[in-house]
Amino acid sequence: MNFFIKQLNADAQDSAAAPEEVVEATTATTNAPVEETVAPEAIVEAATEPVVAAQPVVEVIATAHDDFDWSVDKRNVSLYSSEEKLKYDKVYEDTFVQIADGEIINGGVVGLTKTDVVVNIGFKSDGLISLNEFRDYPGLKVGDEVEVMVVEKEDKNGNLTLSRKSARIFRAWQRIMEVHKTGEVVTGNVTSKTKGGLIVDVFGMETFLPGSQIDVKPVTDYDQFVGKTMEFKVVKINETIKNAVVSHKALIESDIEAQRVEIMSKLEKGQVLEGIVKNITDFGAFMDLGGLDGLLYITDISWGRISHPSEVLKMDQKLQVVVLDFDDDKKRISLGLKQLTPHPWDVLPEGLAEGSIVKGKVVNIEDYGAFLEIQPGVEGLVHVSEITWANTPINAKEFFKLNDEYEAKVVTLDKDARKMSLSIKQMTVDPWSTIENKYAVESKHKGLVKNITPYGVFVELEPGIGGMIHISDLSWLKRFNHPSDYVKVGEHIDIIIMGIDKDNRKLQLGHKQLEEDPWNSLEDTFAIGSTHEGTVTRKDDKGALVQLPYGLEGFAPARHLTKEDGKTVVAEETLPFVVIEFDRNEKRILLSHSRVWEQVQAEEKEAVKKEARAEAENTKKAVKAVQAKVEKTTLGDIGALAELRAKLEGGEDAAK
Repeated sequence: MNFFIKQLNADAQDSAAAPEEVVEATTATTNAPVEETVAPEAIVEAATEPVVAAQPVVEVIATAHDDFDWSVDKRNVSLYSSEEKLKYDKVYEDTFVQIADGEIINGGVVGLTKTDVVVNIGFKSDGLISLNEFRDYPGLKVGDEVEVMVVEKEDKNGNLTLSRKSARIFRAWQRIMEVHKTGEVVTGNVTSKTKGGLIVDVFGMETFLPGSQIDVKPVTDYDQFVGKTMEFKVVKINETIKNAVVSHKALIESDIEAQRVEIMSKLEKGQVLEGIVKNITDFGAFMDLGGLDGLLYITDISWGRISHPSEVLKMDQKLQVVVLDFDDDKKRISLGLKQLTPHPWDVLPEGLAEGSIVKGKVVNIEDYGAFLEIQPGVEGLVHVSEITWANTPINAKEFFKLNDEYEAKVVTLDKDARKMSLSIKQMTVDPWSTIENKYAVESKHKGLVKNITPYGVFVELEPGIGGMIHISDLSWLKRFNHPSDYVKVGEHIDIIIMGIDKDNRKLQLGHKQLEEDPWNSLEDTFAIGSTHEGTVTRKDDKGALVQLPYGLEGFAPARHLTKEDGKTVVAEETLPFVVIEFDRNEKRILLSHSRVWEQVQAEEKEAVKKEARAEAENTKKAVKAVQAKVEKTTLGDIGALAELRAKLEGGEDAAK
């Protein structure tokens, strides 16, 4: 009460109200019965009355009204004691759960809207979750219990944020980590294709299935797996970014390994197994033996020669093979197909013997000959010496072509060594036995150029008969660096038989000998010192080749190629040349261009000398004539004679 009166005094000092009113209000208050409790509203009302501070207010002595319950505030709300607060706090804590961000908790569906699900988790407010997070939960209804994650207890608007998707991903990641440690097989649904593989839903979380981990066989069409439910193994996880890699191939390989162990334990050499061709390469084929792979080498596919396994085998072809060898440690099995049939050499026809005629296909060509396949697995060699009766070199790779067929005669046959030699030339009579009857010495013929070497041309007159024209016997007049400068392979050329070597089966042929040797008649035309016009056809450091009339060629040494102006003769120039040497036996002409202008200069000098000598002779004659006329010598005559003598001496010096 005293506090209230003091408050009134303070208010009175600031107020413009009359002092009497304050006294009245105070008196009225003090005269109230002791039993009555003044309502708070009345106190507030009285306190707000304007009071005029006319004179100091006398402090009122405390009365029985001091027992007012001050625990009631101005809003008529009672204050609780400490015991009551603890009691009510306990009731609150028992009513609402304590949660934290990121916590996984169960909640009940208390409401459904067109877009959201209302979930009660026992917190002070309910949370909303988008219906999109319940697409995998058909038939969702009020009362269902779901597991959710607390994303945020209170956002900026004071709302509780929950997520079922985050809870599922969290639980899925925990489960994935467990199965990765234990190696447990999981089931997942392939949802879509991505670059390099597939996306698989495992426990509600997206994982990656690389293309190389789909199957043990290469897979190119990923679309065929989309939408399928398959079994997988978790082979790799990344805890930082919460990413997992799964494999279906690992399951297949584990099954295959189990089958492999079982098959290898029962495997024996010579055992016949059934397999399927799963892959074909250049060197052979891989066979699936029912969980175990074996290699069928190309040499073990057929007794005959094949260039590629695809000539005999096809993908997914089922056939029986025999086990040739196996290595348990290296997991290798060598298989054979041809070994299931007898070796062809062991079942040769009875009529096949030396001297018999056979027909075969060219299956291999080497420098020394060709192999003819008489029947699959049985081959004979036709050596280059057995191709033709001619003694000219033959290139087997140019003569034969793969898969061409020939008839041949069996020369030798060794069944034990499985070898056979054949001959093509012995299918005809040896033409060299009567060679001189048809190709006599000095007889002329036309032949086909079969081969050219740096030293000559090989000409075939008929199959098995031929000879060589040496490079020096191609032309009387020209020298060739190579016979191909004169003739080409496949062209025909006229020849003359110059000699027969029956024992060595050789003919000596000539071509230039078909004409007379022009060197015998050209010696006078190209006499030493004669000048002829020629064209430089080729030039090097040693000199130049010069084309002369009548088809002759001469050679001008480098020192004889200097021109009058000091320059050197170049190719394609046409200039006069002097013959400085003519050798009929060696068929050689040496030329010089420098001698041409050097001779002109020498002739000019000689002409000057001749003229000087003639003038000196005339002067001498004149002097003698004068001397004969003069009978006496005078001093004047002596002077004239001295002058004349000086002229004579000068003329003689000039003549020299």
